[in-house]
Amino acid sequence: MQKEVANFSVSFVQVLDESGKVDKELMPKISDQQLVSLYEWMVLTRLFDEKCVNLQRQGRLLTYAPMKGQEATIIGSSFVLDKDDWMVPCFRESGAFLVRGFPMEMLLQYWGGDERGMKIPEGVNTLPIAIPVGTQTLHATGIGFALKYKKEKAAVIAYFGDGATSEGDVHEALNFAGVLQLPVVFVCQNNQWAISVPLKQQTASQTLAQKGFAYGFSNCVQVDGNDVLAVVKTVQDALVRARAGKGPSFIECVTYRLSNHTTADDYHKYRSDAEVVAWSKKDPIVRLQKLLLSKKLWSDSYEKELWGRLAKQVDDAVKKYESLPPADPLDIFKFMYAQMTPALEEQMRSLKQELGGGL
Repeated sequence: MQKEVANFSVSFVQVLDESGKVDKELMPKISDQQLVSLYEWMVLTRLFDEKCVNLQRQGRLLTYAPMKGQEATIIGSSFVLDKDDWMVPCFRESGAFLVRGFPMEMLLQYWGGDERGMKIPEGVNTLPIAIPVGTQTLHATGIGFALKYKKEKAAVIAYFGDGATSEGDVHEALNFAGVLQLPVVFVCQNNQWAISVPLKQQTASQTLAQKGFAYGFSNCVQVDGNDVLAVVKTVQDALVRARAGKGPSFIECVTYRLSNHTTADDYHKYRSDAEVVAWSKKDPIVRLQKLLLSKKLWSDSYEKELWGRLAKQVDDAVKKYESLPPADPLDIFKFMYAQMTPALEEQMRSLKQELGGGL
């Protein structure tokens, strides 16, 4: 006997095409004011990103992970979170931190090498930036387990990249979330490159979204990650499902990293300029701008005022960041454990002596 025991399909969602036209049947319920707000958050993310790259090149920040080209995925997904929801980022979601109300100067402080910048303000349900690839998904699943155990009507959003799908941590997180049917929305930012490794060398799967089906997810979707409205719709629907106890979702946002993987990278070594130019024409900010123009919500004067206003906001945050008191280098020993070990005490004395004993 032979019979089919399972059958799955992955849908691709696009609401706003590259010309600025909308699929009215898929259009999420969103006001003109919210459309403008999405645009302004995306512009702010782009300006913050450009400033951070410049500051790093000047030696005023340490290694930084750019977001250019991925603004629609980052902003669209974080925009629909409720205050009680939890956000679990990796390292390319600085824009989402801003949407959640995280102080910009603290983000700069973190990227400047000061871990105090990741001291999450009270009431901002967000975990610190996670640099190790994929480990944060386990934390997201753990939070989802806690929410379900406590019967709280909230959800978790977990960010990771296409490269993270090759990490065991991600598969463990997906498996537990599926088995326990936890309220977690896994958002994979498929930007086509895991540093210098292209997607085709990461997986033989036709999509990344289909990986969720292997772990019992009933909602696995591939979305145009450069279409902020498609991201809003799919993530919002997934969050509603999660809060209602309908289990986890896997959303693959197909986007592109227009800049380097980090400021320690040089993408010219592994991809063609033609490829970057082709994806530049799909710029998510320009796409939403076209829609706003068609709705008479955008003008040249508005654009000039907006970029000037937001650039000043970023510059003011830089001034705040650079006026913060410097960190005590001995803190790396003091806060490693609740009580310092003899080895750490010896290392601290050695560093203190090396620094002149003035600390």
